[in-house]
Amino acid sequence: MVATKRIPVSEGVWEEISDLKRPGQTFDDLLSHMVELEKKRRFIEDMDRIEAEGDFVELNFDVPDTA
Repeated sequence: MVATKRIPVSEGVWEEISDLKRPGQTFDDLLSHMVELEKKRRFIEDMDRIEAEGDFVELNFDVPDTA
């Protein structure tokens, strides 16, 4: 069963979201895509922060020759 939820937004936000929607695309599809993009952006942001702030040590191990 699919639950329908209402999300109150201002008229300006509604217009901006509507402008992003492609022909035939549902708001659900658009918002799902936007959520995935935001998750990826946050992941990259976190990795950049960890790289900038982190202390790293070199790991020495033998890699078997695959040839």
